[in-house]
Amino acid sequence: MTLHKSGAAAGPLRVAVLVSHAGSNLRALHEASRRPDAPFRIALVVSNNSGSAGLAFAREQGIAARHLSGRTHPDPDALDAALCAALRDARAGLLVTAGYLRRLGPRTLREFAGRAINVHPSLLPAHGGPGMYGEAVHRAVLAAGDTRSGASVHALTAVYDEGPVLDRLEVPVAPDDTVETLAARVLAAEHALLPRVVARLAAQEG
Repeated sequence: MTLHKSGAAAGPLRVAVLVSHAGSNLRALHEASRRPDAPFRIALVVSNNSGSAGLAFAREQGIAARHLSGRTHPDPDALDAALCAALRDARAGLLVTAGYLRRLGPRTLREFAGRAINVHPSLLPAHGGPGMYGEAVHRAVLAAGDTRSGASVHALTAVYDEGPVLDRLEVPVAPDDTVETLAARVLAAEHALLPRVVARLAAQEG
């Protein structure tokens, strides 16, 4: 995956992060972006949930933050246009969806084709697709008897979890794992993997 700035400003890669709830991956990205040698910075956070902790965190950190949802824009095309405009105004060079529980519209997908990634809590292509998010993923891993799970970062496309996998980080599945214990281990892997991929893409861009 090679990024094209498409009008983004010179300097560190400007990253927009889309979240729906806690925003723990946003926090991991923000922490990585604060390192002196970080090749990227968080330029915008968008949430479809006005009460999300991720949106509150962005505001606390002085990061530009927007709530855009069916409440602010009942028409899906208008919402797609508003999101695309917000990303363009932020001069985002990379779009990251991290626990964003809404499908992106066609305008945004076109605008950020080849410049959008998603983090998923399994070793794709296993346990991906519609409905496979949160606890449902870990429950499926345990039900399948998998001995390994982990996190994947993939290029974002119009089809859930089917874009090319850019990187993965494996974790063991213990015989006595519950959904909760496995979820915690995979989330830690996400927090390590996502900043690593974003930094690598930013370095390639530079």
